[in-house]
Amino acid sequence: MSLAADLRTLYHLTLAPIRGASHAERLESFYGPQAAAYDRFRDRLLHGRRELFGSTPFAAGARWVDLGGGTAANLEYLGERLGELQRVFVVDLSASLLEVARRRSAERGWQNVDLIRADASRFEPSAGPVDVVSCSYSLTMMPDWFAAIDRAWEMLRPGGMIGVVDFFVSRKHAQRGLAQHGWWSRHFWPAWFGRDNVHLSPDHPSYLQRKFETVSLHERRAPVPYLPGLRVPYYRFVGRKTAM
Repeated sequence: MSLAADLRTLYHLTLAPIRGASHAERLESFYGPQAAAYDRFRDRLLHGRRELFGSTPFAAGARWVDLGGGTAANLEYLGERLGELQRVFVVDLSASLLEVARRRSAERGWQNVDLIRADASRFEPSAGPVDVVSCSYSLTMMPDWFAAIDRAWEMLRPGGMIGVVDFFVSRKHAQRGLAQHGWWSRHFWPAWFGRDNVHLSPDHPSYLQRKFETVSLHERRAPVPYLPGLRVPYYRFVGRKTAM
């Protein structure tokens, strides 16, 4: 059963056509048929999430926005800490993924979680600024990812925290101290992911560091299911909003 589910997911990742006139329609075309198996397969593909949410501070009573939060699986990483938060906003454009999130929220009995279908670059949380914003493998799915980062900065209170984990490739000449990927990685991975409208960028880390005070930045590589020997680059960033 699990192999069959993986094969269906792989089909939608590699062969199934993606249709739609708008970004929201294309997301639904891509995610809709694989929403039920989304979490199981992505758990082996999307590395660094547990470490990200373990290193991002969540104070009791905090308000958290998870941009591109999909099925709300990220909330599981907080464990009992989730119940100590005042409000959690899971924002995503895919109705199918949010339906999985609704079932998860109902099963867990979460009372402080709002599931919202909205564009991450335009979302406005109720009741003012928030304490934490996260983007877990969602910036690469956003055509206006820089606008989403700007929106995160705007909705955070002074001293608020942002946590991001995502795929990326380095610039041709990376800044000293940052990962330097070779020609093959810088061209293969954007082409491989680009077919699914996942756009790897060399500019994510530098733009995040420009907007936020860097608390931590880790650049790693991780295995990809059913692609033996290949390791895709990803980064984890935790930053703090300061006055600009």
